[in-house]
Amino acid sequence: MNSPVMSKIEQPPQTLRDIVQERMREAIIAGQFAPGERLVERPLCDQLGVSRTVVRETIRYLEAEGLVEILPGKGPIVARLSWDDARQIYDIRQMLETAAAAECARNMTPELAAALNAALEDLQTAVADGLPGPMLAAATEFYRLIFGGAGHNVAWEITQRLNGRISRLRAVTLSTENRQKPGPAHMNDICKAIVSGNAG
Repeated sequence: MNSPVMSKIEQPPQTLRDIVQERMREAIIAGQFAPGERLVERPLCDQLGVSRTVVRETIRYLEAEGLVEILPGKGPIVARLSWDDARQIYDIRQMLETAAAAECARNMTPELAAALNAALEDLQTAVADGLPGPMLAAATEFYRLIFGGAGHNVAWEITQRLNGRISRLRAVTLSTENRQKPGPAHMNDICKAIVSGNAG
């Protein structure tokens, strides 16, 4: 017997810690904190209106994501992302995405095709408006649909752990003039290949 009270929660409520993590992550991705900049607890507490405990937990969480480094004698700083790191992240991401795209194409349904096309339209609109936040949100949703359609839940969990660093790279590559067309155009090619069953 299915009780409506115990039905699946589609959007779990966010805790204060979740909200602080999201805001600090977005601030780092958007470049409000420069690479190598110290993250001082007291100003962060005042700015966000939360306790030091919440800020410390958030910094530890962002360290695990690779967005923050803890330096002996200096404390937490915004992590610097080297080009070697960037290449490795993109290589790993590409392997996971290629496998997910191929499986998603095999599992294609009209509903999934419509959702992918809608996410792609959202991305194209955000790029045209030049808004990094909506661009990143639309790109993340597009790939979430691909991994979900593939049933590659573990691969998506791994991808999400890399997402902070990937988003920092995307914020640069998607918003620069040189990449404005190639980024979304590449996603458009991916979408067409998956929907037509030719991915992989």
